[in-house]
Amino acid sequence: MLARATSVSKSYGAGALSTRVLFDVSLALPAGELTLLMGPSGSGKTTLLSILAGLLRPSSGDVELCGEPISGATAEAVTRTRRANLGFVFQTYNLFPALTALDNVAEILAMKGVPLGEARSRARTALTRVGLGERLHHVPAKLSGGEKQRVAIARAFTGEPALILGDEPTAALDGTSAASVMQLLRDHVGPGRSVLLVTHDHRLERFADRVIELADGRIQRDTYRDPQRNTGELVA
Repeated sequence: MLARATSVSKSYGAGALSTRVLFDVSLALPAGELTLLMGPSGSGKTTLLSILAGLLRPSSGDVELCGEPISGATAEAVTRTRRANLGFVFQTYNLFPALTALDNVAEILAMKGVPLGEARSRARTALTRVGLGERLHHVPAKLSGGEKQRVAIARAFTGEPALILGDEPTAALDGTSAASVMQLLRDHVGPGRSVLLVTHDHRLERFADRVIELADGRIQRDTYRDPQRNTGELVA
């Protein structure tokens, strides 16, 4: 199981000003699946994604990432687990503004201990796969929104992580580019590897094995596209 949340709740603020955004959410993400996390704005999707990534701590409940408990672990231990196992595509790209596209991707590999020459070679290959072979040496300010998103996606999968998490990774892309990126993410899925994406775009469902619908901080439906695995039952 690449990620597991057990009875996870999350509140912001304290006392009378406290706002609860997740209510006892439990889910498990096995290897070999591309899962979409869908639901209306404010339903808690990004909060849940951030908790699964170890970027936020739940107010209650337990979280495991690739077999390691992270909800009660130290920040250093969570960082090590995340760095070893996780690729994350942020909605706001989260690129280093002073680095070129090539170095933005290579830097992540270097942080994992990959020698610089190999890191740059692998980064070049990843960027070429997402259609940016001619934009390797451009800094983010010289790239369009869609190009910056593709750099972020290349950075996420270039280290061959066990789990890729994405927050609206195709939001800034046109239909053709979005389909191309989704096929790359689809191709990443395999033995020991899965992808979980937050999205509002129902066109992406054709690439998914599983769709989880979240509303008002609770999982309302968890369905598989494979009829043999799909119950279609409400889970809340």
